[in-house]
Amino acid sequence: MKTRIINMLVILLVIVVAACKPKVNQYDEEMKAKLANFEEFTLTTDLSWLSDSEREIVGILIDAAAIMDDIYWTQAYGDKEELLKSIESEYAGEYALIHYGPWDRLNDNEPFIPGVGPKPPMAQFYPEDMTVEEFEAWDNPEKTSLYTLVRRDADGNLITVPYSDAYKDKHEKAAGLMRRAAELAEDEGLKNYLNMRAEALLTNVYQPSDFAWMEMKESNIDFVAGPIENYEDGLFGYKAAHEAFVLVKDPEWSARLTKFNAMLPDLQAGLPVAPEYKAEMPGTDADMNVYYALYYAGDCNAGSKTIAINLPNDPEIHLAVGSRKLQLKNSMQAKFDKILVPISNMLIDESQRHHITFDAFFENITFHEVAHGMGVKNTINGQGPVREALKEQYSALEEAKADIMGLYLVTKLYEMGEITSGEIMNNYVTFFAGIFRSSRFGAASAHGKANMLNMKYFADKGAFVYQDDGTYMVNFDVMKDAVVSLVEKILTIQGDGDYETAKEWIEADGVMTGQLRNDLDRVNAEGIPVDIVFKQGKEVLGLE
Repeated sequence: MKTRIINMLVILLVIVVAACKPKVNQYDEEMKAKLANFEEFTLTTDLSWLSDSEREIVGILIDAAAIMDDIYWTQAYGDKEELLKSIESEYAGEYALIHYGPWDRLNDNEPFIPGVGPKPPMAQFYPEDMTVEEFEAWDNPEKTSLYTLVRRDADGNLITVPYSDAYKDKHEKAAGLMRRAAELAEDEGLKNYLNMRAEALLTNVYQPSDFAWMEMKESNIDFVAGPIENYEDGLFGYKAAHEAFVLVKDPEWSARLTKFNAMLPDLQAGLPVAPEYKAEMPGTDADMNVYYALYYAGDCNAGSKTIAINLPNDPEIHLAVGSRKLQLKNSMQAKFDKILVPISNMLIDESQRHHITFDAFFENITFHEVAHGMGVKNTINGQGPVREALKEQYSALEEAKADIMGLYLVTKLYEMGEITSGEIMNNYVTFFAGIFRSSRFGAASAHGKANMLNMKYFADKGAFVYQDDGTYMVNFDVMKDAVVSLVEKILTIQGDGDYETAKEWIEADGVMTGQLRNDLDRVNAEGIPVDIVFKQGKEVLGLE
């Protein structure tokens, strides 16, 4: 009897303990799995070779960059703190910080917070109740400006609000920090640029500071800040979102790229398209440099991380002096090692895996950025800038152009004997493997759509073979011909400002195919990171 009572008490104790044990929260587990798709990478490098003033400048510019981050939150979502307070799961909160809102940027902007609806294409740049027809009927020359918000006045009429007014307090604070950094700057180019960029934030006139940035060629420190890219505006692609990079130069790797600027006019003249689509000559008063990234903020840090920069976007500056191409070596190396190589080991035929090299990855990305400054910036039939003629389809098509023209340029430079780091097959196989890496960003992103367009085009041309073992083999000669014809196709659509053709093509082919989805599911099942997330800041750099 006593034994029986003891056994019953033990059973009751087990039941009580089980009842008290915290239940597994399925949502938390799902969010933990999503967080595991991002590999943490520390943004740091040796700063001991910089002067004391330069190290102080880096810290000040990180503070200014953080302000750009705050502004981007208001543009992409709205009230950051209100959102974070409303999220009960700590894992979902961390995920929202990566994506700057409750929508998964690497999964077609699907909401991951219960009760949240679809991501509004207008972000926070336009009134939520504004229709496309209303906007297009509105006679206001400032409505397509990169640097205005569209709002309603007290009577409900549409009005424009300059960024300098909309973000007045934050712009003033950032400008003050930039001017403080300028006072410490030893390099005259950096000093001038920081002062002019500060003025741009206060006046809403950015072109003079963009020209000043183009002239800043000798500084060990680089700083990109302000409203720059227009990816966040999914309605028209008109409005620029805020972002910032704090960078320090890699002199040795930068020296490798100095010779290429002088070749740009000849490369432009040789593009495989009718003469009227390549009549614009890119300026050569520009530079290509390699940097270590120290801090990302805003648009460039949302979801997938930028690993190279081609700026300014202003077509007038492109034609006058060109554009600067900045390669972010440490971020690039992280994505190559942690993501591209593991994907290649799964999806590329074993006989071609030795063609996956960091030099080829670096070259492909470098000339992707070069390609952004080439081709055609203004339509050939009087429709104005390509960016405006193609509206919301512009970004995806421009990224596809840069991808494919970059590979075309690398091919030409190998044929000219100007690139000798390996063999051209390395670039083709590495490029093809890179499509799988970037396609994981999803069809909601311009870069994702671009990769899917390229993949479908290569498939239609027979540029690769999908094998029974689930790997791919590149057909070099066919792929080389496909690159040429695809460059011609994209430049023709851009030069014609052919919005309808661009829209029809992107909607048809800029989507995830069943085979590509299956391949990416296999990659995901192996736990290969989708992207990287940064551990960054003054403390990481030892500047506090």
